[in-house]
Amino acid sequence: MSAGTRIAFITCVNKPELYAEALLYMKQLRLPDGMEAEFIPVTGAESMCSGYNQGMAKTSAAYKVYVHQDALIVNKNFVFDLLKIFAADDVGIVGMIGARKLPASGVWWDAMRTYGRVLHACEPECVVETACMEPVGDWLEMEALDGLLLATAVDVPWREDLFDGWHFYDVSMCKEMQRRGYKAVVPRQDSFWCIHCPKEKPLAAEYKTYQRRFLREYGHELEPEI
Repeated sequence: MSAGTRIAFITCVNKPELYAEALLYMKQLRLPDGMEAEFIPVTGAESMCSGYNQGMAKTSAAYKVYVHQDALIVNKNFVFDLLKIFAADDVGIVGMIGARKLPASGVWWDAMRTYGRVLHACEPECVVETACMEPVGDWLEMEALDGLLLATAVDVPWREDLFDGWHFYDVSMCKEMQRRGYKAVVPRQDSFWCIHCPKEKPLAAEYKTYQRRFLREYGHELEPEI
């Protein structure tokens, strides 16, 4: 079967019980006739970039979905919707939520204009809607996307040389796509496509380290609105 008729779901896994639930949802997704799905868990990854590069190397599928182990894809037409967006040859990466323009800090959620939506279930029986602005059309170009789910139509190496931890890998990939002439986009979601189930925790101390690395590498490319 050709690469164009396959889609791979790649996940860094350190809690198999979380991945098992996410996998149940992925296996329920509808697929176009003739398309096959691959499910690639990566265990023991030293960083998100390293794990995703390992996953990328394990498949020749044309379409890849890099998804957190605690993210549940609830839109059963997710693959159909993705393929409609990727029909535009200049779209390289799709995310659920992100920033139209990055602020000078490089932190996407501090941006003046954020788009997309995700349901967050951080605690049992507590679901919070994170709903930003919605694209008017089927999708809208962003400068940065959140990493809970990132789908790609082209293979670009994740920058494990710079981001050897668990932060800023997602915004970096968006910039790498843009350097190659591809767009990062958020779709219009008439209902939520994903439920994210992270545990609430304070921002890690090393976050600032990776923020500085991001700004050193890409800061001169930003055109902040604020």
